[in-house]
Amino acid sequence: MTFRSKAFEIAQGRISPTIAPPTEKVADLYGSNTFSDDVMKTLLSAEAYGKISNAIRSGSTIDREVADEVSAAMKSWAISKGATHYTHWFQPLTGSTAEKHDSFFDLTIDGRAVEKFKGSALVQQEPDASSFPSGGLRATFEARGYTGWDPSSPAFLMDNGGGGKTLCIPSVFISYTGEALDYKAPLLRSLVMLDKAATGVCQFFNRDVGKVTPTLGIEQEYFLVDKALYYARPDLLMAGRTVFGHSPARGQQLDDHYFGSISPRVNAFMVDFEFEALKLGIPVRTRHNEVAPGQFECAPTFEEVNLAIDHNALLMDLMQKVGDRHNFQVLFHEKPFAGINGSGKHNNWSLSTDTGINLLAPTSKPKENLRFLTFLMNVVKAVHDHADLLRASICSAGNEHRLGANEAPPSIVSVFLGNELTKMLEELVNKGEITLEKGENFYYKLGLTRIPNLQRDNTDRNRTSPFCFTGNKFEYRAVGSSQNSASPMIVLNTIVANQLLEFKREMDERLASGEEKKVATVEILKRYFTESKDILFEGNGYSDEWIEEAKQRGLTNIRNTYDALYAYKTEKTISVFEKIGVLTSRELHARYEIELENYVKKLQIESRVIGDLALNHIVSTVVKYQFKLAQTARSLTDLEMLAEAEPIKEIIRDISSHIVVIKKLVGEMTEGRKTANNIDDLFERAKYYGSEVKGFFEEIRYHVDKLELLIDDEDWPLAKYREMLFLE
Repeated sequence: MTFRSKAFEIAQGRISPTIAPPTEKVADLYGSNTFSDDVMKTLLSAEAYGKISNAIRSGSTIDREVADEVSAAMKSWAISKGATHYTHWFQPLTGSTAEKHDSFFDLTIDGRAVEKFKGSALVQQEPDASSFPSGGLRATFEARGYTGWDPSSPAFLMDNGGGGKTLCIPSVFISYTGEALDYKAPLLRSLVMLDKAATGVCQFFNRDVGKVTPTLGIEQEYFLVDKALYYARPDLLMAGRTVFGHSPARGQQLDDHYFGSISPRVNAFMVDFEFEALKLGIPVRTRHNEVAPGQFECAPTFEEVNLAIDHNALLMDLMQKVGDRHNFQVLFHEKPFAGINGSGKHNNWSLSTDTGINLLAPTSKPKENLRFLTFLMNVVKAVHDHADLLRASICSAGNEHRLGANEAPPSIVSVFLGNELTKMLEELVNKGEITLEKGENFYYKLGLTRIPNLQRDNTDRNRTSPFCFTGNKFEYRAVGSSQNSASPMIVLNTIVANQLLEFKREMDERLASGEEKKVATVEILKRYFTESKDILFEGNGYSDEWIEEAKQRGLTNIRNTYDALYAYKTEKTISVFEKIGVLTSRELHARYEIELENYVKKLQIESRVIGDLALNHIVSTVVKYQFKLAQTARSLTDLEMLAEAEPIKEIIRDISSHIVVIKKLVGEMTEGRKTANNIDDLFERAKYYGSEVKGFFEEIRYHVDKLELLIDDEDWPLAKYREMLFLE
């Protein structure tokens, strides 16, 4: 029995575990493993609770006395629930989360054992930063880096298995000189500035608004593969995707997996991780089968952006831990299997006020819809003016396989508003000169009475659009499933904040000159629409016609990562980020370098995996099988059964032709990789990997996949698509 057949036998023999529901109600279970507001209110003094609540709301500084009281309460709460260690939980620029566990256990001077957790340990820690990517912000020998507590995201308890829990404290991560080495620090900066800018614009419509909070709902797509089959695929293990594999006769063409009945084994996994997620305060609500076989999706209730991103990063880690219990490997790669849909992470983004208003929701009141139009058009204008930067924010080697692959949004950034809303905006622009009249007539003349119809969802949801308006929010569909959503949200928050500040500046100037507020607002919005309408597209983003039309409109179609990332280092980008105070020029250049380096390393790994599998697994196995065929053909020839021997000889010749090409291409790819590795300039190295080395991937795959159809099923060394994708 081969390793592959043994793995398949193990996978087939799995029995769906029974997951016992919690004894308490879900509402009581929710947040039970978080240091929540209710827990703080119970354990802290009224004064300390007031100060920490104010710090969370307004960003004010937390003094040492309060930090000491909070740390004591955290320690007491965590130990009572079985925690033995604590860690600052942070999100470095590796794309995953990081943690260094320290024990509550300590010794006094006289040698007595105590449990200790000071306020200083809560507020700041010093993990070794030398091995985290910095993009040149510090030298490798400069190891010092700091993590700092983010009180706006609740601390939580994580059970890593094997006994004992860890108190995890969400934190920022900065260098010794103060630059951001993570996603959270610039995200928090962008949220503060977006709040300030949006609140300023809200003041034109409602003086009662004192705060604007961006909200986010992240839909997470993923694949499940049995652990045994996962370990039977070295490419999945090393590269996160299958570099070889012939499409099965049946894939997703019947559309029977989408929203289909969830198998008992998968459902047990989903129920298990949902219960664990709820304990951690992650409000997961939706689960379903996705389009491709073996693909699924989960989605939470909308939350404040910072918390939503923390929860998504935590959820991905949690899903892997729970997957182990069910003998599943969770695949977050954007394109783990060829020929079927890849996975994205749809970011549903909106703006809410402290008065309970969704600023991106149209209403039945014309005056409120002028506010809605203001925020809608400022977002569209921001995306239009910084489309390349938004494209750069979702770049990765994995997403490069997915974008534009006839199932995901194309690499052309466009905005979908829906026919009705676009038509209304066009009519608004075409009204010409505006005559100001009292009351509702003013809005009627502007065509604003048409907007309330949108509440009935009379516009479709365009799944081919990378950035689409869906009734009361914008959905950025191009984000990759393995990515940290902070990257695109930092960009979106920053460019929208910048645009809102520009809108306010112009409004203030017009009002100071005596122009009527309503007229000034509409005149600015009309110009924004005229300047931004080229990015609006209602049609099929998958079509070849759109590629040509987008070119005529002047929209960019940046297909590869190394070119797209250049947007991070343009003067235009640097100017906006430094003006808003989110990232400095040094920090932007660092992120550019880190993403390019990551791209190179990912392709380097994939190239090595392809070469290893092709020569040491495929060709070696095929040669052995070819020898069996040769013996059979020789025996038939000795028996003078020449006609019967000829088809076997033909198969041998076909196999040989593929082997020759594979060995030639792998050799050329290896030489190309050596050439790339000797290129000093990082951009040129990334370009060579992306254009030259990567160019061999599909060619080699073609011949290996052809061999899969020629070799006896029992002899093929790799787990096949039909085994991995259709396993219940």
